[in-house]
Amino acid sequence: MRRVLPVILPLLLPLVLLAGCGSGDALRSGPPTPVAQVRASFGGLTDTIEIGAVDRLALREAALVAPDGTATIASAINVAAAPRHATGQWAVGNPWQDPLTGGNALGMPGLQQAQLGAALQSQEQLLAMVSSAEIALPDPVVYRREWAKYRIRLTFGTPPGEIETREIAAPAPPPR
Repeated sequence: MRRVLPVILPLLLPLVLLAGCGSGDALRSGPPTPVAQVRASFGGLTDTIEIGAVDRLALREAALVAPDGTATIASAINVAAAPRHATGQWAVGNPWQDPLTGGNALGMPGLQQAQLGAALQSQEQLLAMVSSAEIALPDPVVYRREWAKYRIRLTFGTPPGEIETREIAAPAPPPR
């Protein structure tokens, strides 16, 4: 066995190296692409449609299209690119503050185990654009009567890059 191993090992090494040279698609693809989510609903005001979108492209235009083709453009559009959210204890900014001693600097030297004063922090980031828009109804009475015929046209992207236009159904009016 001792004589066979030195002979087989040089023959197996190139095969092992070639086996590791796969296409690598799983490594090159990066994080999964977020799935687009768009919702339209009535928020706090009964005459304003609120639109929320999570997409790889930013929302640039939103319009309520009436059955006759007239469009009411959104008054305000907000876009947050890759928003972050941080949680946890913020005692890291003050090394003398921890859950055991509070803000008392005299209690810190008495700690025997330094990990008791460690701060727990977490940070999350959404790798997508989060957009919101508001469209004021031009005629709430007509909308309440014919809301099923209305559409919302959304335009995503920034020129000269990729532009996408989508239409979604208008939301049902809130109950009276």
